[in-house]
Amino acid sequence: MKEEILIEVKGLKKGYKKRKTKEWVQAVNNVSFTVKRGEILGLLGPNGAGKTTTIKMICGLIVPDEGEVVINGITMQKNRLKGLEHISAVLEGNRNLYWRLTARENLEYFAGNRGKSRKEKMGEIEKLLSEFKLKQKENELVSNLSRGMQQKLALAVALLADSDVILLDEPTLGLDIETGYEVRQLLKKISEAGKTIIISTHDMPVVQDLCERTVIINNGKVIADEKVEELMNLFETSAYVLTLGNELTEQQQKELDAKFPINELLDGGKLTITLEQDNDIYDLMDLLKKENTIIEKIDRTTIDFEEVFMNLIQEEKNHAIHSIN
Repeated sequence: MKEEILIEVKGLKKGYKKRKTKEWVQAVNNVSFTVKRGEILGLLGPNGAGKTTTIKMICGLIVPDEGEVVINGITMQKNRLKGLEHISAVLEGNRNLYWRLTARENLEYFAGNRGKSRKEKMGEIEKLLSEFKLKQKENELVSNLSRGMQQKLALAVALLADSDVILLDEPTLGLDIETGYEVRQLLKKISEAGKTIIISTHDMPVVQDLCERTVIINNGKVIADEKVEELMNLFETSAYVLTLGNELTEQQQKELDAKFPINELLDGGKLTITLEQDNDIYDLMDLLKKENTIIEKIDRTTIDFEEVFMNLIQEEKNHAIHSIN
């Protein structure tokens, strides 16, 4: 069965002038990717990479200088209101809630906004309050709820829209471990119910746990668009831990940093290192052999997605430096 493309992001570009210096900044530079119906996609990038600008263009909050966003066959630039019927956003800081209303009042208000009848919305609201474990706090003002409760309420409000896509900006930011886990479980249930989810986050365990695929943006460009599992496998094969019998010389450390920028010397003489090319292992052995450095043990290391993310950003940075030189 052919997978259905729900969102197409085509050649987005967006620039602006800094207020003080009037310097031109190209925030997004030819960003393209697709999102399949029913998948959980991680949209990632370091601060200032162009990720937030891309998100705002997908949501129709800002207009691109070039390119277009197509949601369920609708071009946002041509028919924004129609396109927005297919996407709901849960913004960081729970900005899509009214803090002076109770949890129940928020749900009633947003259900009414979507034109649902009283009977229709009452049944749905009761179901969401129960499913999201908000029933005991339904008459509390949002301003008095914990951050975790606010986040769960924001998700419930987004679900009331019954849109095809839910875009989440930092869904677990500031949550304790227990509530963060609870939110992740809710997101899995939402995905299993057929919703398409786009997650923008710096919480890499969330990406590793939830996302099937990730699009990583840096310096306004897409530097990776792969399945999370494939990226994990790619970097796991090139990450090693070496247990050394004696210390590296200052010159060895300089050469190591120049040749293998992703390395770290830990306590106990353990050197963690990522090798980009298959033949790099021979260069590493030659470097250690120069000073007769004893290698007591070599292990392939397990890697988490945070390390994968940092490796990709570092590789892109190194490539940019080499291009300039």
